[in-house]
Amino acid sequence: MDAFNSLMDGFGTALTPVNLLWAVIGVLLGTAIGVLPGIGPAMAVALLLPVTYGLEPTGAFIMFAGIYYGAMFGGSTTSILLNTPGESAAVVAAMEGNPMAKSGRGAQALAAAAVGHFAGGLIGTILLVALAPTVAELAVDIGAPDYFAIMVLAFIAVTSVLGSSRVRGMASLLIGLTLGLVGLDQMTGQQRLTFGSLQLADGIDVVIVAVGLFAIGEALWVAAHLRRRPPEPIPVGRPWLGRGDVNRTWKSWLRGPFIGFPFGAIPAGGAEIPTFLSYVTEKRLSKHKDEWGKGAIEGVAGPESAASASAAGTLVSMLTLGLPTTAVAAVMLAAFQQYGIQPGPLLFEREPDLVWGLIASLFVGMVLLLALNLPLAPLWAKLLRIPRPYLYAGIMFFAAVGAYAVGGEVIDLVILLIIGLIGFGMRRYGLPVLPAVIGVILGPNAEQQLRRALQISDGSVTGLFNTPFAVTVYAVIVLLLAWPLLRKAVTRRRVAA
Repeated sequence: MDAFNSLMDGFGTALTPVNLLWAVIGVLLGTAIGVLPGIGPAMAVALLLPVTYGLEPTGAFIMFAGIYYGAMFGGSTTSILLNTPGESAAVVAAMEGNPMAKSGRGAQALAAAAVGHFAGGLIGTILLVALAPTVAELAVDIGAPDYFAIMVLAFIAVTSVLGSSRVRGMASLLIGLTLGLVGLDQMTGQQRLTFGSLQLADGIDVVIVAVGLFAIGEALWVAAHLRRRPPEPIPVGRPWLGRGDVNRTWKSWLRGPFIGFPFGAIPAGGAEIPTFLSYVTEKRLSKHKDEWGKGAIEGVAGPESAASASAAGTLVSMLTLGLPTTAVAAVMLAAFQQYGIQPGPLLFEREPDLVWGLIASLFVGMVLLLALNLPLAPLWAKLLRIPRPYLYAGIMFFAAVGAYAVGGEVIDLVILLIIGLIGFGMRRYGLPVLPAVIGVILGPNAEQQLRRALQISDGSVTGLFNTPFAVTVYAVIVLLLAWPLLRKAVTRRRVAA
């Protein structure tokens, strides 16, 4: 009841004309910046951090929250329409959203994503209000073996359900893990796969890999086939979700938050793992399995809902423990410190107006996002009316701008082209792109957690599964690997009977 009363006070703070204006500005800026490939919410908040020096803290953080949610939706927009993820959390949206857009259902995919963001953010923020102390306690108890088990689950899950075979999925994952090795070893400082280049010592940014494999690889693939097919513009299709679409997506919208929120609250990769797991879950539960890979709307609704709930989950450990679990949370933590405020267990007592105003502004920001982007979905989808040569030329331009903005180095453009050629080759030989991106995102962190777990156990392999949580996750992995074989065996017995 105290939390509810505090939240009501927070709405009183968030709905003042000035703070409401900052929320609107944050949502608009976030959506506009999120549409640009390579400039995700973390970079958007970081770029705007100096601008807020003159603002009072509550207004600044309300604007940051709007930028966060707006940038996540903006990244999904380009991911769906142009197969160009604006950030790593939007990678999964391209898997089903882009085939929907190519078949003339881009506006419906955007509408499903917008409602998914709203539902996921709404449920996630309610869970934030209700479960913040409990989730924070669970996050403290999770150790290196548990993190590693979670990441192995993500690797196995995504390679098991994507592509025409598990071998191709594993090959794609291996490419991603190899790219993730480039740079300095985090434990020893030894250079790996840098070929003597100092510019590669920091590794290859995941944004460059995602944009290269998706955007550049897709643009090269389309260019290679333009002469064979006339360059006709893609139809926009009808602008709203039909009753059949809603019937297929409402369960996905409700399932996503319960996958995304816990992963957002613990340091296990931010929104990437839950979006992948949500995609896997929706594919397993779908009654329309023949549509997957060709534009299944559940594959957009579930992951987008999970991503939005994960964003709410990241605020749990940041506000209650001062522990940033994503890049955005780290930048927001720096913003708190800029104002002389230290997030932690006493924050709710010392700065109740700021904290509850920030949480209430999340509800306001989600309503603004839905109100702005549902009517704009048909307008965004009209990007697809542009003839493909001009459309993909624009994609390559913005992809290059986004990649250059990441580090400001010319070598980033060379790396982008090389990774784009790898993406083209993967499409040529039927390798799914997503496992490679997973390998780059989670590979270095998985290696670090593996080595920590082995160091704690003095090199004993038993240190990888010496907690109940890790054992449970490995049991799920075994079930995931064995399920196709068990299903075949059951089918054969039924046929024989």
